[in-house]
Amino acid sequence: MNEKYNALFTPWKIGNVEIKNRIVQCSMGGTSLFGWMEPNHFDKEAAYFLLNRAQDGVGLILPGMQCIRDPLGIPGRKWLYQNDQMFKQLKEYMVEFHKTGAKLFIQLAAGMGRSMAINGWMTKLAKNNILNKIASPIVDVQYICASASEVPNRWKEDVMSRPLTVKEIEDMVYAFGQTAKKLRAAGVDGVEIHAVHEGYLLDQFTMANWNHRTDKYGGSFENRFRFPVEIVQEIKRQAGSDFPVSLRYSVVSKTKAWGKGAMPYETDFVEFGRDMAESEKAVKYLEDAGYDMFNCDNGTYDAWYWAHPPQYMPDNCNLEYVEHIKQFTSRPVVCAGRMDPVKAAEEIAAGRLDAVAIARQNLVDHEWIHKILSGHEDEIKPCIRCHNGCFNMSKYKGTANLQSMDDSLHLARCALNPTTMQHNKYKIVPTRHPKKVAIIGGGIGGMECALVLKQRGHTPVIFEKTGELGGLFLTASAMSFKENDKELIRWYLNEVAKEGIDVRLNTEVTDLGTLRGFDEIIVASGSIPRTMPSIPGFEKTLTFTELLKDKKEVGDKVLFIGGGQSSCEAAYDLVLQGKHPIIVEYANDLVAAQATCLANTSFLRDAMEYHKVPTYLESTVTEITDTGCTVKNVKTGESTFVACDNVVNGVGFIPTPVGGKDNKQVHRVGDCVAIGNLRTVIWRAWDVCMKI
Repeated sequence: MNEKYNALFTPWKIGNVEIKNRIVQCSMGGTSLFGWMEPNHFDKEAAYFLLNRAQDGVGLILPGMQCIRDPLGIPGRKWLYQNDQMFKQLKEYMVEFHKTGAKLFIQLAAGMGRSMAINGWMTKLAKNNILNKIASPIVDVQYICASASEVPNRWKEDVMSRPLTVKEIEDMVYAFGQTAKKLRAAGVDGVEIHAVHEGYLLDQFTMANWNHRTDKYGGSFENRFRFPVEIVQEIKRQAGSDFPVSLRYSVVSKTKAWGKGAMPYETDFVEFGRDMAESEKAVKYLEDAGYDMFNCDNGTYDAWYWAHPPQYMPDNCNLEYVEHIKQFTSRPVVCAGRMDPVKAAEEIAAGRLDAVAIARQNLVDHEWIHKILSGHEDEIKPCIRCHNGCFNMSKYKGTANLQSMDDSLHLARCALNPTTMQHNKYKIVPTRHPKKVAIIGGGIGGMECALVLKQRGHTPVIFEKTGELGGLFLTASAMSFKENDKELIRWYLNEVAKEGIDVRLNTEVTDLGTLRGFDEIIVASGSIPRTMPSIPGFEKTLTFTELLKDKKEVGDKVLFIGGGQSSCEAAYDLVLQGKHPIIVEYANDLVAAQATCLANTSFLRDAMEYHKVPTYLESTVTEITDTGCTVKNVKTGESTFVACDNVVNGVGFIPTPVGGKDNKQVHRVGDCVAIGNLRTVIWRAWDVCMKI
């Protein structure tokens, strides 16, 4: 192992519990041991995943957030502490878990409040008292969305949260104590309270602009923090004063208003949530109340990209804030948020940090810690912060959460690794009948197919029409902030080379009938830009590949036709270069798509607003000239001439066909089937390759 990682592998303590190393797997929605949005139960898939991560070297495991009362559940058994069978199974599990040498803290939460990602049918219940009352034995949406005060829901702004009653708060406090007591009896090493964090329910109580109560839970600093204080005191009373209680803690909120976050380089804004001055006071107050550790980052659901950083955010984005707050507490402090293990080790060695919390890397590459220990860190498959599999909750203006029901129940999957939390569905099974398989296209889909087939014992051959592997992802990774994407391409190239896969570059296949001597054919030919020849002057537009990968020179003002994720990312890259992009989008919002996480889209929308990028919504381009474009508002019919130096085609992509007759030996993967993202490409590759 390289000595730069040494500090990560030293022991430390939370209360009287010793942790073998400084690596913490922080909680991720979907990895909950007792179920996520379904009725509470001992979740075997999550248990398998968490045990494996302990076996793979994580020192402290925190399963996904566990509401102490089921959001959806069985009448009469909604409180966690009411399910004795579940705790019995947990006790048996902990015996096996502790053989790994790791420790496990269960993260408990009061709920989501206004941050609850309600969808269409939940919106109807939230707005209709009669319908909600009828449904309440199974799902009481008005209770699920209840907050400190009447405030707007993050996902559907016209849904207002009702205030929790004092009796409901007292019931929750009691339930925290009862649950912690049973967890300790089951062998769990400690608990973490998802409290003063990310704008969830308990955090909504702590912040003055969110809490307008006039009873003992509102008003003064002490009253606003009373709820999390009573929780830790009740846990210590029922589970024992020596039972460790960690606190998930957002140092500062980085929030400017409802639904508005602050850019990572933005300093001249008024904090709408918790500022540093109050945080310095709060962390000492919460320590005195009984909390034994602070697991920290920043943000709220209104500034979600701080708590769930996409690749537009800088590495270690929360570190300076967490290290500052460490000066105000004697308890161990952990930092999460795009943490670089090398930087974390450096800060731990210097005493400025106690441990590092890493989540999504554990989804992508289950053996990343082993690879560090064995000196093979160059083989670690990188997380690209896409959120396409782990947290694809999405929305745009006027919508609720657009996530499908299946995805809402199955978070913590990974776009790049289908086996994560799906180990029975996706697994490498050696073939009994080795075949020679032609793969047309050397993009991510083609390379993934080749690697899976090779591991199964087949002989794949990649045919790539260009002189390099990577496909359209070479364009997507070309932006200045896409270093993780570039690392992913390097990983694929290394793996393809290491596996000795036959790659035939500069070889275009236009007719399936020309392939001879192959048992199966996989078409992974990708997509090409959609064109709109009906727009006069459209031939003057640049493609994303010309702009980003080929680095074709452009002027100061670059207009994008289309305001999807690709256009917004490219526009942001131009902003960072000092240029002045312009966006024309037909929909009523930027990135008006279902499959892109709100953490990613809200950053891009906030960035365009902060940098004053001219954005023409509900508009279309009707003509392109050498000096600009005519832009028409589709609602009013009004046309405006917008001067620009260049125009980029951002209207989307269409599948690339390959000629020839399909049969049962021909399979199609990726964007040549339907335009998607890396998750649809890679998971489809596995679906096909597991059956060959």
